[in-house]
Amino acid sequence: MIHPKYQGVVFAFYMSFLMSFIMSFFITMINLGLVEHFVMRWLSAWIPTWAIAFPIVVVVAPIVKRLVAKTLKTPESV
Repeated sequence: MIHPKYQGVVFAFYMSFLMSFIMSFFITMINLGLVEHFVMRWLSAWIPTWAIAFPIVVVVAPIVKRLVAKTLKTPESV
């Protein structure tokens, strides 16, 4: 198992993997339809997308966590 201190990187790995996988599927399907060799075209779009999504999630996730914390009510203000 991976040490808990790497939680942010592990989160970014899984989040970027799943989001880019799903989003590239739908974007490819919207743009091309279910054409011949769809899976190969989708995967050829997904792999570089994941390479971009992973570092983005590493950088953006802490910002989003801070925004969520500022957006939610604290127990004292409820």
